Amino acid sequence: MKSGKLMHNNLAASTEIHMTLDGSHTLFIPLIEESYHSTHGAIQESEFIYMNAGLKFCAKKEITVFEVGFGTGLNAFLTLLEAERQQLKIHYITVEKYPVVVEDALKLNYTDIIASDKKALFGMMHYWQWNQPVQLTPEFILEKVNADFVNFDHFASYDVIYFDAFSPEKQPEMWTQEIFEKLYAHCNENAVLVTYCAKGAVRRAMQKAGFAVERLAGPPGKREILRATKIQQKKQE
Repeated sequence: MKSGKLMHNNLAASTEIHMTLDGSHTLFIPLIEESYHSTHGAIQESEFIYMNAGLKFCAKKEITVFEVGFGTGLNAFLTLLEAERQQLKIHYITVEKYPVVVEDALKLNYTDIIASDKKALFGMMHYWQWNQPVQLTPEFILEKVNADFVNFDHFASYDVIYFDAFSPEKQPEMWTQEIFEKLYAHCNENAVLVTYCAKGAVRRAMQKAGFAVERLAGPPGKREILRATKIQQKKQE
């Protein structure tokens, strides 16, 4: 779920599997001392922020989701399951410059905890070729784009954005007003963007880009998260 120019092949190949407090795995990168998920609970964090505060906040039945960084595939997998439960039609677009090693991703225990009967689907998410959409279920299309998000040329309009880059301390280039302006321009009316990061500088960058931003209570281990909404077209200055 992380992406950006700080990632390179050596980092992507040096991940360790760590257990988080809810019993689910995350990947840890020793070279930058950063995890892909909260150490308080990987599944717990993803469900709380990206499903409950993001996807379920969208009133549409046909939804285009954009994820910043495919990473372990956890957000995509949870979204696929939610699409099936709620009978949603979801086109899931995600951009990742340096994909996680497939063999590492398949060692993660997400399917064992969430849906053991969907293990093959989780595997297909990772094995499927990049830059080629695939209809994984009747409700869910996955489109993984192998690209640098900072220079990504958006080709769709989004209803929900999962903004899950590494922290601003590790990837400052990902959290700028310019980045949020690009996303705003590709958001449909009433689109929502959710992120675990609640820093004031990030909130202000989102607001300057045109989003209406609210602080929400966070999951265990996180006091607050941010949800940004495109309520109306940004006024021309």
